[in-house]
Amino acid sequence: MSMANTVRPPPCRACRTFRNVTAPSRSDVVVVGAGLAGLATAKALTEAGIETTVVEAADAPGGRVRTDLVDGFRLDRGFQLLNPSYSEAQRVLDLEALDLRPFQAGVVVAMGGKRHTLGDPLRLPSSLPGDLTAPIASLKERLALVAWALPVGYGPSSRIKHATDRTLADELERRGLRTVTDRVLRPFLAGVLAERELSTSRRLGELFLRAFLRGTPSLPAAGMQAMPDQLAAALPAGTLHLNTRVTDVRPDRVDTAQGPISAKAVVVATDAATARTWLHLPARPTKALTTFWFRADEAPTDSAILHVDGDADGPLVNTGVVSNVAPTYASDGHLVAATVLGTDATLERAVRDQCARVYGSPTDRWELLRVDVIHAALPTFPPGTPLRSPNLVTSADGRIVVAGDHIDTPSIQGALVSGKRAARTVRSILADT
Repeated sequence: MSMANTVRPPPCRACRTFRNVTAPSRSDVVVVGAGLAGLATAKALTEAGIETTVVEAADAPGGRVRTDLVDGFRLDRGFQLLNPSYSEAQRVLDLEALDLRPFQAGVVVAMGGKRHTLGDPLRLPSSLPGDLTAPIASLKERLALVAWALPVGYGPSSRIKHATDRTLADELERRGLRTVTDRVLRPFLAGVLAERELSTSRRLGELFLRAFLRGTPSLPAAGMQAMPDQLAAALPAGTLHLNTRVTDVRPDRVDTAQGPISAKAVVVATDAATARTWLHLPARPTKALTTFWFRADEAPTDSAILHVDGDADGPLVNTGVVSNVAPTYASDGHLVAATVLGTDATLERAVRDQCARVYGSPTDRWELLRVDVIHAALPTFPPGTPLRSPNLVTSADGRIVVAGDHIDTPSIQGALVSGKRAARTVRSILADT
C-alpha cells in the first residue's frame, strides 16, 4: 500500500480511551484481533457479563476496515461499502449514528463511447429510459434477467440457500443471460466478488444480489472506520488494547510482546493467513483488489453512482466519485475511487485512460493521492462452500475458537455474524468449565 502525502488517522474516541491501558495478565476470554469479527465477539461477550480482553497489533481497531486522512481527504483502505440491509449490521450497529450516505440504486455502464444508467426504477426513476433502451441484451434476455433477479431479490432467502450450487457463471449461462452478463453483470460483479470469471458459488452471488436489491450500499459520513470505532467505543473501559502484538496462541494463554495473558478461552479473530500461522488451519485462498484514489478539481460526473466499463477495455472493475456520495470525504476538490483486480500498483496510466473513456471526461490533471493494494480483500468462495461453517474449535480441549469472514460469507455481514457465533460458542465453553 502506497502511503504518500500527509497521512494521519481520523479522530477515534475508542483509540484515545484504550491506547495507553496496560493489558491484564489474565482474563476469562482473550480475543485476538480488533477487526469487525473480533469486536462483534467482544461486544456480545461483554454484554453477557463475561470478562473479555481484546488485543490488536495495529494502532486503531478495524482490521481491513480502516480510514485515513490524507491531505484533507478521507481514504478508506481500499474501496469499501456498507449495505444497510445486512441484518447483523442492523442488529449490532447504530446505523443512524453512522450518518450513512447512499450510492444511487443503479450502475452506469459505459459502452461504445456512450453511458447508460441502469437501476431500480422505483428507487432511481431516472434509470427507466436506460433500463428499457440500453443496448445490453435482447428483449428475451431482459425478461430472463427479470425472471432471475426478482425471486432472488424478493423471494425467500431459503430458496437461495438450498438451491443446487454451481458457479455463478454457469447459473447465468443456464438462464440464457450471456449478453447481459458480459455487458453488465460481469463488469458490475467483478468488483463485488473480486474476480471476472464469476467462478464464485451462485448461492453467494445471489445473496449479494439480494442485498443490493433490498438495500443501497452506503458510506458512513466519517469513513468506513466509523463502524469499528463505534463497536470499540461500546466496549467497557480496559477491554481493548492496541499496539499489542501477539506472538503465540494456546488454549489457556495468549503470549504478547508485552507479556502473557492467561484465559479460559481464546478467540482468534484475525485474517485467515495470520490465524493459520498459530493454528495450522487449512489454507483458504484469497483474492486481491487495488484501489487508486484521485483528487480532481472538477468531478467527471455529478451523479452518486458506480460506473463500470461494459466494453471491458482495461483493468478497471469500477469507479465512482466518492465525494458526490459523501461530501465529507473531500475537503477540497473531488475524490474519485478506481478499483482493479489483483495487486499491480503500476496501472495508474491504464486506469486514468479507462476512467477517461468511462466518464467521457479527461483525467490527466487528476492528482493521485494513494494506491491501496489489498492482498487479502476477499476469501474465495467456490461452489459447495457452506454458507454457515461452524466456528472452528481447534484445540484438543476445545478452547480456541476462530472467527472471521473467512469461515463465513466474505462480507461485513459474514464478519459480524461470525463474531456473534463465536461468542455463543465461547459461552458454551465457559458453561462447561
